[in-house]
Amino acid sequence: MANYKVIGGDLKQYGPVSTEDLHKWIAEGRLNAQSLVQLYGDIEWRQLSQFPEFADALGGKPADLIPPLSPLPEGDGGRQAALQRVKAPAVALMVVAVLNILLSTWSLLQSLFFRPTEQQLNAELQPLKQLNDPQFQQMVQKVIHIFYGPFGTTFGILNSLFGLAISVLMLAGAIKMQSLRSHEMAITAAVLAVIPGLTPCCGYVIGLAFGIWALVVLRKPDIKSQFH
Repeated sequence: MANYKVIGGDLKQYGPVSTEDLHKWIAEGRLNAQSLVQLYGDIEWRQLSQFPEFADALGGKPADLIPPLSPLPEGDGGRQAALQRVKAPAVALMVVAVLNILLSTWSLLQSLFFRPTEQQLNAELQPLKQLNDPQFQQMVQKVIHIFYGPFGTTFGILNSLFGLAISVLMLAGAIKMQSLRSHEMAITAAVLAVIPGLTPCCGYVIGLAFGIWALVVLRKPDIKSQFH
């Protein structure tokens, strides 16, 4: 006998239930043609109208929202399946967050302890003297001293601290996602990963791909319903 799982009107997952139960709920008006149903053991969610075994029962039924059904029994496999599906994108976000934490920390240490000395700056400018262009040399000197002077140092420290804070927030959201806790935090982590330039590097490259992947998974009703 086939068993099914159902997404209720409260966006929570219920089941497994039998074919007879679904026929009963259709007759009671608790399910309609647009109700999301999954054949137990399958990974695809489909509208109830796509199951030919319920075509007769759905005849003439209004497309109302599904009211809440009975809670899932303890130990249902739905949560375990959801944990498996969020594991890979959650770990990917963790990798992005840890890389960004390391890069932000290194950038902060450079700003605090590895500032170039005046002699090092003058050595970097030495090749420019061969150009015999005083105006260009003066312009380059001003730019270098802006970036490596007090203003540049302060900006570098603040920028590193900001990147560090964003990366820690991303890591916390990814950890929540992996354990199906706090859907809002998980969404936040995925969004932060895809915003270019918000983190030291990976927002442009792997963060974009991993963030989109996580968002796609997190928006699935059967995944969202398993978050606490």
